[in-house]
Formats: sequence, structure tokens, C-alpha cells
Amino acid sequence: MRLEGGVPTTLRQGAARGDAAEPLAAPRGAIDDARPPMKILLTGAGGQIGHDLIGALVASGHDVVSTDLAPRPPSHAHAGGEWQRLDVTDAAATGALMMEVRPDLVFHLAAILSARGEQDPRLAYDVNQTGTWNVLEACRRAKVKRLVFTSSIAVFGPPPSGPLPDPTPDDVALHPTTMYGVTKVSGELLCDYYRKKFDVDCRGVRFPGLISAAMPGGGSSDYALFMYVDGVRKHGYEAFARADTRIPLMYMPDGVRALLEIAMAERAQLTRAIYNIAAFSPRADEIAASVLTLLPDAKFTFEPDPVRQAILDSWPRALDDSAARRDWGWKPAYDLDAMTQDLIPKVRRMLELGAILSSH
Repeated sequence: MRLEGGVPTTLRQGAARGDAAEPLAAPRGAIDDARPPMKILLTGAGGQIGHDLIGALVASGHDVVSTDLAPRPPSHAHAGGEWQRLDVTDAAATGALMMEVRPDLVFHLAAILSARGEQDPRLAYDVNQTGTWNVLEACRRAKVKRLVFTSSIAVFGPPPSGPLPDPTPDDVALHPTTMYGVTKVSGELLCDYYRKKFDVDCRGVRFPGLISAAMPGGGSSDYALFMYVDGVRKHGYEAFARADTRIPLMYMPDGVRALLEIAMAERAQLTRAIYNIAAFSPRADEIAASVLTLLPDAKFTFEPDPVRQAILDSWPRALDDSAARRDWGWKPAYDLDAMTQDLIPKVRRMLELGAILSSH
């Protein structure tokens, strides 16, 4: 299962804090062992994607410089690599750090998610739009060879001509309904512009909602993650979505593996810059039913919040990721029930560790 339509980051550049998931092992085949070690820089590394991605890259022998507006969170203490403070909205600081590090590859994770972006659209614009411009321009000046951009299903929205196709392909008219989605569309276009104009090899994926053993980070698909977290700690949850809500979701290990695979794919393999990727698209009540197989005493109800439900209803119900499967061999490893079996024990450990830390 997955979490929100995009990258779980909070604050300016950070993500969900206080998670305690273990580093993700480098996926088999995602990083070629024969490839020489690279200097790799991450923006917005303070979230769960950053945590798992750092672990995979360091385990593969790469020299990793992680950046975030906030200090390295306790959950990342053993992830490895170097940590530097960076606010991507600061063009001068972003350019200076890029020139200092001179990375071979950049993973641009920094973003403000959809629900929080609607509360503070100016902040979302500054981080997601201006920040992406600053990172791309810094890459151009520092002659960075490759940048991986994290986009989202939030780029989609209901077109005037009728509902989105089900499943939704890569190429449809984009009508986002949130500032987060608007800035992700712009980021995709900027990536394509820098790819063609300046030969910055920018490629990326449109993430479904991502779910991991982390506290919810402000995304509109947090209802899915709350079923796991509150199912464990409170034995139930009242979802802010209808029972029949269906959006694309993905378990974090698959999401991180997708980033690694597209990052390491040869440019000649790719027929486009940004790809849909998919795993599963359950109804909200199907997620609850899956959680109940391991937490049979939990109680789940559904009380839709009009604002967040409208965002969810504007997104695709499922994604067509045939281009990613064809061009670079994308294939998810987890379905809903496989994720549930793996995730609930990790959520328990996360909550237990949080209780231990808060008592000291």
C-alpha cells in the first residue's frame, strides 16, 4: 500500500519525522555492481524516501551527500553519508553547494505535499516551483550529468471533457487541482526544458501515494497510512475519505527501487523524461479489510472531509505504466496484502521506538 500522491516531505525541505524504519537494502538489479562509485546529492533527504534511498546508495558504495533544511533526524542517524543543511529556495546557497560537491547524480526530493500546500500555497510554490528551478539551474552551472525528479499523481485532474481514463496513461491533458499538482506539472516541464535546452539528463517518475513505516506527513492520501498507524496504536481509525475512494498506491520499497532503476537506466533506453509508475489501486475499505487480517479487533469508519475528498476524487483511479515497464523494466514487487504483512510489524517497531525515545 502507499501513502500520498507524491513525496512525503514536511517543513520546507523535510519529510515525515520520527520514523524508525530500517535502511532499505539495495534492490537486486537496481544498481549495477560493475558501475564505479558516484558522488550523489539528495535534496529533501529528511523524509522516509531519503532515509531508504540513502541506505541503498551507501550500501552500493556511492559517496552520498544528503541535504535538508532541518538537521539530520534521529531516524537517519545510521543511514550513512554526509549531511548538509540546504534550503532549496535559496538560489545562491543551492548553486554554491552544487559547485562544491560537483555530484554525478542528483535526486531532487524536496517538496511540500498537497494537503499542506493548500494550507500554505505560497510555501508550496516557493519550495516546489522556485526550489526546482534553483536545483536545475545549479545542476546546469555545475555541469551535473543527471537529475532524478520526483513527480506525482497530483499532476492529474478532471479534464473539461470528462473523467480521466481508467487507467490513466502518461500523456493526457494535465489539469491539477492543488498548488502541489500545479508545481509538479511545472517541474516536469522544466525537466524536459533543461533536458532539451541544456542537456541536463533530467528524468523522473510520477509517484502514486507512498506508504511506509512513518508518521503521516501531510498528504491527501494519508488516510491509507493512518489505517496502519492508528490501527496499531488506537485499534481503529475514522478515515477522512469515502469507503469507495480509489487512488493509485505504492509501498515505499517499490518506490525507492523505482528511483534507483530510472536513475541508473541508460539514456538511450528512455523514450520520455517523466514516467507513470504503478503498483495497486485499492478502495479505502479494501485497505481496511487488508489491515483487519492482521488486526482483527480494529474498527474502521469513513467520514469524508469535503476538501481532501475533492482532491482525492480529482486524481486517477489507476495508472497505466506500460511505458516504464517497456523502457526500463519497471515491475512492482508488492501488492496490497504483501505490503500489509510487511508493514504492520514495522509500524509496531516504529511506535515502540517512539515511545522509548519520548520517555528519555
